[in-house]
Amino acid sequence: MSATTPHPASALSDPQAEAQSRPTYPAGSARNMALLVQLRWLAAAGQLVAIWVSVHLLGVRLDIAPLIAVPALLIVINGLTLLLDRGRAGYTYVELLGALTLDMLALAWQLYFSGGTSNPFTFLFLMQIVIAAILLPPNWSVIVAAMAGVIVARLAFAHRPLDLPGGMFDGAIELFQLGNLVCFVLVAALLVFFVIRMDRNRRQSEEALAVLRQQAAEEQHIVRLGLLASGAAHELGTPMATMSVILGDWQRHPAIQTDPDLRDEVQDMASELRRCKSILSGILMSAGEARGDNPRITTLGEFLETIAAEWNERAGGVVRLHDTVRSDRPIVADPALRQIIGNVIDNALEVSPEFVELRAELNGGDIVLTVLDLGPGFAPAMLETFGRPYNSTKGRDGGGLGLFLVVNVVRKLGGRVEVENRSARGALVRLTIPMASLAYRAGTDAGEDHAA
Repeated sequence: MSATTPHPASALSDPQAEAQSRPTYPAGSARNMALLVQLRWLAAAGQLVAIWVSVHLLGVRLDIAPLIAVPALLIVINGLTLLLDRGRAGYTYVELLGALTLDMLALAWQLYFSGGTSNPFTFLFLMQIVIAAILLPPNWSVIVAAMAGVIVARLAFAHRPLDLPGGMFDGAIELFQLGNLVCFVLVAALLVFFVIRMDRNRRQSEEALAVLRQQAAEEQHIVRLGLLASGAAHELGTPMATMSVILGDWQRHPAIQTDPDLRDEVQDMASELRRCKSILSGILMSAGEARGDNPRITTLGEFLETIAAEWNERAGGVVRLHDTVRSDRPIVADPALRQIIGNVIDNALEVSPEFVELRAELNGGDIVLTVLDLGPGFAPAMLETFGRPYNSTKGRDGGGLGLFLVVNVVRKLGGRVEVENRSARGALVRLTIPMASLAYRAGTDAGEDHAA
């Protein structure tokens, strides 16, 4: 049995409000942290290889225990990072700075036990400074440069000198030159690899930002449309109320009651008037105003059957429903969602008046609604710019706003819209909507029910 809820404004969860409640991170910070983790893996492996080569091939006498402890610690930290940070949307500048500081301290520890600044691998601090300049704001990267300077200055005076083997080198200069060569090649390769990857992350972030700006512009356009629609609905409310009163008087008039044709025509006019009032109520509810009946709590199956039956009656029996879900799960019969599904069906009927099919299926936690037709399909240019305002092939003023509203309402619900041409004939529009944004549950707000 359907019920009503006194809180239409709380009927659906607002993904935008949920997004605003989540912390914001710098663009591309998750991908950049992944690069730092990769660099740490390379550092741990490189340190182990360098220790082995120094001891077994060059014969350098090193204090193995503290040197082995650092790559082991880096491996543990990377494992914990991958385990605990799974699914994170991003990282703050403080976390990125902490990761760079950890890497510098690990390098400083290794250099302390392997000759301090006499070790050519001291130049690896320059790579940390370059990475910080790319990942962090200017004032934050200065902190990294200052820390690196302090660490190098300290290592110049406080370190354990290398215990070089006698007879292998005529002097320390040969070993230093060999280390310089290896360090130069290593730093050059790492900088090329990681700077290219980070620059790609930056470009991807800029593209994502451009998409967000486009969405913001579209949402602002929707706000203007909503204001115009709400104003028009208010203006039309008064004359329609007057017409309703007049039609009620006509229906009771003896002359009309005795004439079957006039009586049927007046009843048709009253029916159409009620439909117009229902449309106005849906417009006002979508704009956040309560007018007329509140949204109903119903089931997914009943919601889809009602929409299909309504359009099937209006289109003369050509609209079919293929429901593989048949769920009795309670949902909120939101007027905005009902309206955009009707928009898609209406568009399909314009190009395919003999056949339109509405398919419903579950895909994981999403409800997938697909509208198919037998029309000529979408033009290639239409497929590329689908969902933009005033993008239509119908050649009339204001065309394209229906699909524009469909895309944005579904996006507000956390879903997506896809369009494509069918291989044989016709086109399809697929609406994928998270069930969580439609599901109804009993709430505790002032003892009344509300939607999740």
